Amino acid sequence: MIALRTWAASAIACLIALAGEPVAGQEAPYPSKPITIVVPWPPGGAADFLARTIGQRLSERLSQTVIIDNKPGAGTNIGTMAVASANPDGYTLLMASSANCVNATLLPPAKVDFLRDFKPITNVGLAPNVLVVNPAVAAKSVQELVALAKSEPGRLTYGSSGNGSAAQLGAEKFKLAAGLSIDGIPYKGAAPAVVDLLGGQLSMMFTVIPATLPHVNSGKLRLLAVASPQRLPLFPNVPTVAEAGYPGFESSIWYGLVAPGPTPDAIVTKLNKEITAILKEPEVAKRIAAQGVVPIGDSASAFSETMKKDVSSYAVLIRKAKITAD
Repeated sequence: MIALRTWAASAIACLIALAGEPVAGQEAPYPSKPITIVVPWPPGGAADFLARTIGQRLSERLSQTVIIDNKPGAGTNIGTMAVASANPDGYTLLMASSANCVNATLLPPAKVDFLRDFKPITNVGLAPNVLVVNPAVAAKSVQELVALAKSEPGRLTYGSSGNGSAAQLGAEKFKLAAGLSIDGIPYKGAAPAVVDLLGGQLSMMFTVIPATLPHVNSGKLRLLAVASPQRLPLFPNVPTVAEAGYPGFESSIWYGLVAPGPTPDAIVTKLNKEITAILKEPEVAKRIAAQGVVPIGDSASAFSETMKKDVSSYAVLIRKAKITAD
């Protein structure tokens, strides 16, 4: 009888222990290990800032480490391809951008089909371009800049961070809308282009706010317009390009999180819920807005529509402006 009671007690103890262990073949609840966000840009840019801001809070909310892995190069394709070939288990994500939509047309035949090979999670933020000129340019408004460019075709120049960059696409879109002849000069990044703009070697530039904000505030560059749909809280008195006479004009770069295509929907839904909640936190929203980025945090389906629309619209712009890869 004593032996029977001892056996029963041992059996119960084993069952209790097993209750806390995953059944063989059953995966632990997500996430059960560190999550990596691959940023296909160097450290220090807007994509890197957003990934680290989101990653820190995501780590705290999920009680799991979030690693930021910068993999720049090849127009974001190195980092993009690394995530496309990663295990689709929700532990490797990509901080994508509208550059991925540009590359769908600009760099064929692509080894990665952005719309096919990735599953959208959420659009994190939108960084509108701004139109800035060197103060030596005799234009204090978009209208005056257009008049100047038309009076002296080919004299003005604009800088960009390379062919296919948001800076080049914004300038070429503006040229098409206004019917201008302005020569573009590609650089190996926004920083050297801004240096030449400050030095007077360039006349103008479409670029994101962080690259030029200190120079605008100091008066070393003149801000003529913002290329967002509405005026920005940072510059409430600065008109949009649309308000300046070009309805519908917009030039921005978005940054959003995507996962490898076969990633389970349940994981994407969980990540979307967490990240959109993070973007609604007042302190996070304030930090992001201070960098000239508009926080978004939309649904996966809404982000999917943005991706599809941009692949199509950039294809049209690239063909019209006859843009080619570097």
